[in-house]
Amino acid sequence: MKIAILSRNPRLYSTRRLIEAAEARGHTVEVIDVLRAYMNISSGSPEIHYKGRVLTGFDAVIPRIGASVTFYGTAVLRQFEMMGVYPVNESVAISRSRDKLRSLQLLSRKNVGMPVTGFSHSPDDTDDLLNFIGKPPYVIKLLEGTQGIGVVLAETRKAAESVIEAFRGLKAQILVQEFIAEAGGADIRCFVVAGKVVAAMKRQAKEGEFRSNLHRGGTAMLVKLTKEERATAINAAKIMGLNVAGVDLLRSDRGPLVMEVNSSPGLEGIETASEKDVAGMIIEHIEQNARPGRTQTKMTR
Repeated sequence: MKIAILSRNPRLYSTRRLIEAAEARGHTVEVIDVLRAYMNISSGSPEIHYKGRVLTGFDAVIPRIGASVTFYGTAVLRQFEMMGVYPVNESVAISRSRDKLRSLQLLSRKNVGMPVTGFSHSPDDTDDLLNFIGKPPYVIKLLEGTQGIGVVLAETRKAAESVIEAFRGLKAQILVQEFIAEAGGADIRCFVVAGKVVAAMKRQAKEGEFRSNLHRGGTAMLVKLTKEERATAINAAKIMGLNVAGVDLLRSDRGPLVMEVNSSPGLEGIETASEKDVAGMIIEHIEQNARPGRTQTKMTR
């Protein structure tokens, strides 16, 4: 098969592993810088052009779209879908998962466990918003933030009020969440492929830090999931409509809580911790599902 990988940097670990896994199974791979792709949106004959030529003949596309280019990246992916190319994750699912507020609302509707979360516009509502979240500390998140950027831990109510006021002064949209103390600065990344958790790792924040992101000095180790944690991760990915997802869970006194569903989860940490060929599992999923003219996109959603 001929597979396209939408990635801005072919040297990134995740991109390299997907190339290796695909070529090892006899497939042809082309890495496409999504910002260099441009589209001919014509009636009945959609095209994607790249560096002066028309892209044709692809059976599947693997989107590795960074959060900062979500709008344009999903537009390019949508054009592939219009051309009948099978997307590992469809454009509407990526857009859904990248919208923190929308994704939490969808998970809430399906009764998926998550930290108590507040969202408001007016500063006059801050007092009541903090009341229903509960006692401090509070976690305050920028809606546009990724990889732990724009996430603040407010130890006291006064501190939370000051941070919220500052963000609103900058016209920033924020979420306010309860702090899950019993998680101990750790979360669990569940890697879901085709409705199954194929690997999982526990990420532990370094001392003095509450964010467990690996690039912030967190450490990763193999972890054994409970049945409830496994089911929660699978359900969260399904609700988002993602075939490949990294579901981040917190272990709490009331069970697993979904913190985030990532549509472009990195492979390095999970493959190192689990010693599993996750990239190969993604390629296997493509082999089992990609067919000429077959796309999962539901244009009504």
